[in-house]
Amino acid sequence: MAPKSSQTPHRHLLDNDATAAWIFLAPALILLGVFVIWPIAYLFYLSFTTGSFTQAGIRWAGFRNYWRLLLSPDFWQVLFNTLYFTVATVIPSLVIPLALAVLLNRSFALRGFLRAAYFIPSITSLVAVGLGWRWLFQSEGPVNAFLNSLGITPVPWLSSTIWAMPVLILLSIWKQLGFNLVVFLAGLQAIPLQRYEAAELDGAGPWQQFWYITLPGLRPTLVFATVTTAIFTLRSFEQVYVITGGGPLNSTNLLVYYIYEEAFTLFDFGYAAAAATVLLAVTLVLVYLQLRVWGEEGARE
Repeated sequence: MAPKSSQTPHRHLLDNDATAAWIFLAPALILLGVFVIWPIAYLFYLSFTTGSFTQAGIRWAGFRNYWRLLLSPDFWQVLFNTLYFTVATVIPSLVIPLALAVLLNRSFALRGFLRAAYFIPSITSLVAVGLGWRWLFQSEGPVNAFLNSLGITPVPWLSSTIWAMPVLILLSIWKQLGFNLVVFLAGLQAIPLQRYEAAELDGAGPWQQFWYITLPGLRPTLVFATVTTAIFTLRSFEQVYVITGGGPLNSTNLLVYYIYEEAFTLFDFGYAAAAATVLLAVTLVLVYLQLRVWGEEGARE
């Protein structure tokens, strides 16, 4: 009987700690449920209905919306556009900031100024930037004026099915560059200097140090930057809305803009919810891969 009585105060203490923890977590859990979990659940439900502004207008449609997605040529073109846009944006958005971070991690004059200058695009309004880029790349804009001064035929950037998407990709790379640069700088400063000193004593050159010390040390940072950049490109909307409107001929229509048009232009909310569910599934897969790789990195360490 003595052991049971000795465990009772400890059990009460655990109960009190659990109660206090739930009390402190309750506000955050309520906000998470109202603004995250409930909208996701309602989105999933709406994707199986016809969708409407009023509850009386919602009718169950089963998998009809998903079947329409599979049979829609426009949806597959939008998926291809999104894949092309994502791959063409993510790779340069990682390679260029990584190279700049390695250079800016060294001590030299104007290093602080260059860091701030590269980060400014990340905190600039994408709508304002988009308006500026639309002015730069319009038919009579400064870019074509510069090409004309070099004797190069002006390019119809925003009215060409070939060149409109590269303009959006270039803007997205420029916008994401500063954020990834700061992330890589933080990762570089976390690598012990003793590793580089030991490598120099062993006769390793700059490229060998980068390949065998810098890249392995930045592996968790690379995973984080890759996933966040991919999510940034997947949810791209402002640049399409401001610069091209999905044109010309649907060549720059990305998945988020496609969902917006279906929902708030054509008022086909059920179909738009199905497309949004596909986007959510892709995002969840990326987050899962990130957590899995982070778990493997933590286990190795």
